[in-house]
Amino acid sequence: MSMKLPIISGKDAIRVFDKIGYKVVRQKGSHIRLRDDNNQFHKPLTVPNHKVLKPGLLRMLIKDSGLTIESFLSLIKGL
Repeated sequence: MSMKLPIISGKDAIRVFDKIGYKVVRQKGSHIRLRDDNNQFHKPLTVPNHKVLKPGLLRMLIKDSGLTIESFLSLIKGL
């Protein structure tokens, strides 16, 4: 059974990804592009600057960042 994802904003998601090495490289409209040049396993991410990220999108971002949902949840608690 999959873990329940939190309801978070794009800004909060970016803060979590920043903790594992991602940096904002550019923004076009409401979409913010993140990249981690130090870790080849971290795919570039595009996070919409929305008040609420949909669960499917958040799940995909977590997967592409190389995190598990459990580790993402533990990083969120530190915000």
